[in-house]
Amino acid sequence: MNFPEPKCTKDIKSHLGLTGYFRKFIPHYSAIAKPLSDLLKMGSNFSFGLKERESFNELKQILSKEPVLCLYNPKSETEIHTDASIDGFGACLLQKSIVDNQLHPVYYMSHKTSDTERKYSSYELEVIAVIEALKKFRPYVLGLHFKIVTDCISFKQTMSKKDISSKIARWALMLEEYDYVIEHRQGTRMRHVDALSRNPVCMIIQDSLTLQILKAQNSDENVKAIKDLLKIKNQHDDYIIKGDLLYKPIKGNNLLVVPEDIQMSLIKSAQEKGHFSVKRTKDHLINEFYIPKLKQKIEKCISNCITYILASKKQGPLESTNKNYKHILCVIDSFTKFVWLYPTKSTSSQEVISKLEFQKSVFENPRRIISAKGSAFNSKELFDDYCSSESFQHLSVTTGLPRANVQVERLNSTVIAVISKLSKDDPTKWFKFVPELQRILNSTYQTSINLTPSELLVGVKMRDKTDFKIRELIEEEIRSNFQESREKLRKGAKQQILKVQESNRKTCNLRRKPPQQI
Repeated sequence: MNFPEPKCTKDIKSHLGLTGYFRKFIPHYSAIAKPLSDLLKMGSNFSFGLKERESFNELKQILSKEPVLCLYNPKSETEIHTDASIDGFGACLLQKSIVDNQLHPVYYMSHKTSDTERKYSSYELEVIAVIEALKKFRPYVLGLHFKIVTDCISFKQTMSKKDISSKIARWALMLEEYDYVIEHRQGTRMRHVDALSRNPVCMIIQDSLTLQILKAQNSDENVKAIKDLLKIKNQHDDYIIKGDLLYKPIKGNNLLVVPEDIQMSLIKSAQEKGHFSVKRTKDHLINEFYIPKLKQKIEKCISNCITYILASKKQGPLESTNKNYKHILCVIDSFTKFVWLYPTKSTSSQEVISKLEFQKSVFENPRRIISAKGSAFNSKELFDDYCSSESFQHLSVTTGLPRANVQVERLNSTVIAVISKLSKDDPTKWFKFVPELQRILNSTYQTSINLTPSELLVGVKMRDKTDFKIRELIEEEIRSNFQESREKLRKGAKQQILKVQESNRKTCNLRRKPPQQI
């Protein structure tokens, strides 16, 4: 069990809360825990030395083996204890042992909260803690009658109500397949799962990437030297150890140190997710990992990527599919930067008009359309007549001047690159990735508006399927100030766009020569 070493007296109390809950199964517990308990005495200075570390590690080892830990028995009385904090969820599967008729831990669970979950209320976090625990322990409790123990009395009362919010109702439905009863206990009697929720580390141990980095750190001589120094002196201005992993604190974030041997493979893995540009790949990594000269290494990785090179130069129609799709119609709202992608079978005006009709049914007609001089937009009998009948203006950019419609030109290059990357195993299935790509584009932060396109158009942040482990559909309750909040976002975005435009104007005019008189 990779419980992090204590950094303060609060961490000591948390660890002793976990181990003390099972002290009746630990012979000579007081003697083993004495070096840690002494740190809590009035007037004592916090100094986590060799004796304290030995005590801490011994208690960790005891918790992960008999007589504390016991084997699962489907015939034994079963309980699930849960707790939640803003940092994570903690849970413990316990069963009564046939040897001493006492509740013993069978399985510990610790789960870190996502950025979205950290914004939830304490009540919602407690509910999610129960759901995450049931998902984790499902193979052990499905078909059994068991008890859920929580320190959230509101959760127990909610499950017996008829009128509950739609969000809680969806969560409650996930509990329907289980046979359980709920018991409330005071937080002082739930210190074991409280410690697991405030020190979410077990999820890290199960993460294959983190395990790979841990092995690489233990094999890297420089990293090993730093870790050994930290374990002896227990302090270092530039690095810290959490759960046997080396981190580098930068601007309030603890970044996982990536050894040189696996830096390029990690960058390649991030780049293969569809974040082709150097900036996007850097943004994907910079808040989680410490890699020196990250930008230069990303540039090197991308320059050697065969798929990226081919995609960047690809011209003409895409690979034909079994549904005869050959092209993608890209539509972008110039204000919100929201993108719509439509696979099409041809470049005819009728094909484009059919997609615009669908667009109109959801978002109404635009004031004007700016397009390239493609065959789909040059038909006076079809497309121009359609624009006139729908009462919106159609403008075509000057031939040979693609920067006049630069938003779509940039979008086209991105779409082709990412689609080629995602469908490299079977190019004839590229159209299946279009909805996913549209979602990614609309949920990605845009510098020019200082928001995501989804936030600016709809007023709420698009929930990514990895943001919430239940993977439920996006459905937020309507708030009374929804309209006011959206208008405020749009005003701020407009100011940001004008600011960026002014900055771009100054940059473009730096080398501009004044017109010469003829």
